[in-house]
Amino acid sequence: MPHRPAPDDVLRTLDDAAWEHGASTHLEHLVEGGHVLHFPRLAFALHSGEERFLDPAWSDGRSKNISLRAGAVRGARGRAEDLAALAAMIGRYAASAQSLVERLFPKYRGKLRAGNASLRPFAVEGRPSSWRKDDARLHVDAFPSNPMAGTRLLRVFHNLNRDGKARTWRVGESFADLAERMAPRLRAPLPGSARLLRLLGATKALRTPYDHMMLQLHDLAKADLGYQRDAPQATVDFAPGSTWVVFSDQVLHAVMRGQHMMEQTFYLDPGDQLVPGTAPLHVLEHTLGRGLLRRDA
Repeated sequence: MPHRPAPDDVLRTLDDAAWEHGASTHLEHLVEGGHVLHFPRLAFALHSGEERFLDPAWSDGRSKNISLRAGAVRGARGRAEDLAALAAMIGRYAASAQSLVERLFPKYRGKLRAGNASLRPFAVEGRPSSWRKDDARLHVDAFPSNPMAGTRLLRVFHNLNRDGKARTWRVGESFADLAERMAPRLRAPLPGSARLLRLLGATKALRTPYDHMMLQLHDLAKADLGYQRDAPQATVDFAPGSTWVVFSDQVLHAVMRGQHMMEQTFYLDPGDQLVPGTAPLHVLEHTLGRGLLRRDA
């Protein structure tokens, strides 16, 4: 059975202080077991003049993130030379995160696929949001328009706050406990619904039953205010200059406070894990007693 850490046992603090250098470690078992790897001394150093990019004024106002996609900055506005410098900063963070995960997780080398890197300049507090998009509620990551079909979401976060403010999370119960708790409320997708959503352009690929279940877990947890209040949980502060690494599709988390953060996403097939059975796909299949990857829903 997958390891089930209690919320107050989720954090694993490590002493690494360099992204690229240091001995190769084997921490796959910790991150796959539902732990958050915390590096309080692993700082991302800004170059001279880059502090100016921590201002929300660089956002184009349509997105909460400024992201780097295929070498181009999205979600930002400014002069071409400023946007080029901003892209260089985010790109340098992406390269640092790549070096880090290759060192921490030798099992994943050549198997992780890098997604977008982003800068999040806005304060968490006070941003208007619907309950479904409210990341201050405990949730696992799942995307309505981007079906993952079981692919893992490994994310490297860094607190860049210039005012000494921590990034504060709540972390919840294990994914296996969440799946068992919510299983009686999970419903199979309507026949043909995945193909209809794809035809209408609502999804980028066919939504599998796994994606359908993950979206339900995301929504059921966020919508249940009693669960948000009473479920097992712990508060974690990530100080400025600290880095943390987590499978965000597995660890229940909520972002309560903070401003100025960097993030890099990596994708991993469950079969490439050290212990594939800890993946949410296999945990849900075990809990529900059926396969969840057919694409004809």
